[in-house]
Amino acid sequence: MGRFPNIAASKAKTGAIKAKLYSSYGKEIYQAAKNGGTDPNGNLTLRRLIEKAKKDQVTSEVINRAIEKAKGSNGDDYQTIYYEGFGPGASTLIIKTMTDNVNRTVAEVRAAFNKVHKSLGVTNSVSYNYDNLNIVSFKFDDEEKVFNALVENDLDIIDFENEDGNITISVNPNLQHKLKDVLESIIPNIDYTYDEVGYYPKDKVTLSSEDLEEFQKLLRILEEVEDVTNIYHNVNLD
Repeated sequence: MGRFPNIAASKAKTGAIKAKLYSSYGKEIYQAAKNGGTDPNGNLTLRRLIEKAKKDQVTSEVINRAIEKAKGSNGDDYQTIYYEGFGPGASTLIIKTMTDNVNRTVAEVRAAFNKVHKSLGVTNSVSYNYDNLNIVSFKFDDEEKVFNALVENDLDIIDFENEDGNITISVNPNLQHKLKDVLESIIPNIDYTYDEVGYYPKDKVTLSSEDLEEFQKLLRILEEVEDVTNIYHNVNLD
């Protein structure tokens, strides 16, 4: 899966990264609870988001605080907004944000691009070169059992791979809950090594050393924007 993420890569756990991770999950959990109810047993999106947060070592305090906040009647209202941009060389980026102030967020994202003398694009100026997918990966020694279960449940699989017992499946994002329902019915206590809905480039590019330096500078600036929750791009960083 050359264009997909390295699912074995470990995430750095510096203080700054932890704080950003907690903030992002706090917003997502809050909004999921506000939209669908604060009881995880009756809100599948919330329940699975909590499970994912715990796997990413988000504390119970952060999770509970977000749910309690959603019980109030006058809380914030966050929107998920994607921005598309052109970076150094032939690089492109899709920036996922979660914000309660669109004007502030777009200004900060645009400023990041301006600092490397690059610009944001209009909707679909970049994303047409990406696939929006839900990808999960997990270790399991019976590939046939998993594949047959997916077929029997009429689950439209975009990609299915098994590499040394590590199974990776991609589906359309609207099938993410159905996919997990099927997997969890045949593999109790399944441990996902990768579990993301995101944008994956159809092709990747390799940048010159100068362009790569500027691209990495752009990534660092964008990662410091509070409302940015994820960045997708087409650059080989291996």
